Amino acid sequence: MDKVDLKIDWATHKAAKYACEHWHYSRCMPVGKLVKIGVWEEGVFIGVVLFGRGASNNLLRKYDLNQDKGAELVRIALSIHRAFVSQIISKSIKLLCRFVPELRLLISFADTGQGHYGGIYQATNWIYSGMTNDRDRFYIIRGKKIHPRSVSAKYGTRSIPVLKKMGISVGLCDSEPKHRYLMPLDKKMRKQILPLSKPYPKKQAAEAGNGSDQEHSGGSTPTQSLQQAEVV
Repeated sequence: MDKVDLKIDWATHKAAKYACEHWHYSRCMPVGKLVKIGVWEEGVFIGVVLFGRGASNNLLRKYDLNQDKGAELVRIALSIHRAFVSQIISKSIKLLCRFVPELRLLISFADTGQGHYGGIYQATNWIYSGMTNDRDRFYIIRGKKIHPRSVSAKYGTRSIPVLKKMGISVGLCDSEPKHRYLMPLDKKMRKQILPLSKPYPKKQAAEAGNGSDQEHSGGSTPTQSLQQAEVV
């Protein structure tokens, strides 16, 4: 493959929202405080990698870490691209760690409900620690599965009767278990979590939403990097 002019830089909220709504299978922006990293190929905006605290406040407790010592990779939303997703993730993590040097652990999940098994994490040497035991309960609104936190953020309530009074068709469903992957960011953390390592799961179905089969090509305005915007 020919060398690709790949740029990783900070993205605006508007550009990140566009990428999530157009190039990620969830079609929505995650709620909560996020670190938004944009991706450009040959000067064209092709998507984002987003890090956050995740949906659970207990995400890091089992690793004896406070919330400010770890993060969840919550979205990889990419249009058609030439660079490997593994390369995009690696560069995004380097930028994140320069911005938040106290981070010690990253966590991400591969959604079995979407046929994902975590191939992109395996390609970047994340540690696989098995399947999640608990299942989140999601809302189904207009045929779309939405996390309760996103429902609250958008509609101001999680009450099904209230939502129905608002004229919103709503139901509930349980999520499928997910594959959990860990990326230690220092030697001490790697030594701590290495005993949790399990053999990588094998590919059962084609992964969706990782950039290899996106149906839209790039373009969002504004899509220049924040560093570039400061200069202009």
